Amino acid sequence: MKIASWVLACALGAAVCAFAQAAAPPAIPHTPAGRMLRAWLQAFDSGDRQKIQAFMQRYEPQRLPHLDDEMQFRAMTGGFDLRKIESSSPDSITALVQEHLSDQFARVSFQVQSKPPNRIKGGMLDAIQRPAEFALPHLSEPQLIAALQQRVEQEAAAGTFAGAVLIAKDGKPVYEKAYGLANRAQKIPNTVDTQFRIGSMNKMFTATAIMQLVQAGKIELDKPFGTYLTDYPNKSMASTVTIRQLLTHTGGTGDIFGPEFDKNRLKLRTLQDYIDLYGARPVRFKPGSKLEYSNYGFILLGAVVEKVSGQTYYDYVREHVYEPAGMTATGSEPEDVAVADRSIGYMTSPKGGVQPNTDTLPYRGTSAGGGYSTVGDLLRFANALENHTLLNATYTEMMTTGKVTMGPGIKYGFGFGDRIINGTRCFGHNGGAPGMNGDLEICPSDGFVIAVLSNLDPPAAGRVADFIANRLPL
Repeated sequence: MKIASWVLACALGAAVCAFAQAAAPPAIPHTPAGRMLRAWLQAFDSGDRQKIQAFMQRYEPQRLPHLDDEMQFRAMTGGFDLRKIESSSPDSITALVQEHLSDQFARVSFQVQSKPPNRIKGGMLDAIQRPAEFALPHLSEPQLIAALQQRVEQEAAAGTFAGAVLIAKDGKPVYEKAYGLANRAQKIPNTVDTQFRIGSMNKMFTATAIMQLVQAGKIELDKPFGTYLTDYPNKSMASTVTIRQLLTHTGGTGDIFGPEFDKNRLKLRTLQDYIDLYGARPVRFKPGSKLEYSNYGFILLGAVVEKVSGQTYYDYVREHVYEPAGMTATGSEPEDVAVADRSIGYMTSPKGGVQPNTDTLPYRGTSAGGGYSTVGDLLRFANALENHTLLNATYTEMMTTGKVTMGPGIKYGFGFGDRIINGTRCFGHNGGAPGMNGDLEICPSDGFVIAVLSNLDPPAAGRVADFIANRLPL
């Protein structure tokens, strides 16, 4: 069974945190395809590795090498609740399911062989927007805070959330609380001032830096990045991929993670080190022809900031983004530099439980991601954007407005995702890697800002952020 669209949806926080509404599940037809759906739900929902393996062995043996991925996916979703049968025939069925631990819906379909043992010959599982017939109620502010507190306390008790949560209205916090431990060995609790690693959320700061230089007339969006990085190794890429395409992940510049990164993880200390390692690669597709999330594209944008400004990326964002916004607890100091309130990230261990993510971390965060921040600093950044402290109104709107479709209900602007969440437009970005997850949602029409950071695997923070966003007062 092919699982499509889920990673992308979760990469922008589409997974959200609420139990399925209590309702009697629909009847599953007594057909070969219906029995397949029932068997899959029973095995997957059990969370039992042996039961899931037995199902795959009987009905889908070609996917047995992906059993570990299936178990990871099960842990992320908590299993599925059947919500609706959309279509059914003897050898095919399509249904709507909802994550047991979240509001996220998916469409699942099976096509089975007509003869026993009726093995799967085709199938899909796609994340979709929540259907209107299953719309969630909007809550008043007191109701939302009460529901959130109950939900996050349940998550924390179950070990599926540790971190900090902030909701602000019209620039000021109305809810701010921390849960779990920043350092388990020393039993240091998380606080609202704990600095959490934020993964790809750095892209918002990089995009802001680029747009400041565009606003100042020092960068042109439709110029190739080679206009600024004149010594870039691959001249063909440098002369065809534009700044706009790097900002929207449509340049075909590829990723940074994989065997080469793993081998050189601690040697990659500057943005130029990444270019030295990856700069000879060709583009993966015709620039501008499609969207493919590219961390390397944002490495290049950071290098452009350095070249045009004459400062290191780190100095530029500190002086032109963090300081004007009042962000005193955000940065990308190397991992061998002591940061007093920086939490330890805890990732799922193959042996069960969790373990520190120390051996997976880069030397330091980059223009593509990997820095650290607090929920309070993320609110200060949001306020600085909305107050036009960092960019004027025209360039702020240009940066945060979606341009390229990225997933169900999600478009990508310049370093910001832009989506409609249960009728409310929000923009922001999330970040995730083993032992870290964060999400910032800025919802301008209603005056709300949501910031959630966690030192656990995704989607720990994303579930909480979207639980809030789905129920915001209208």
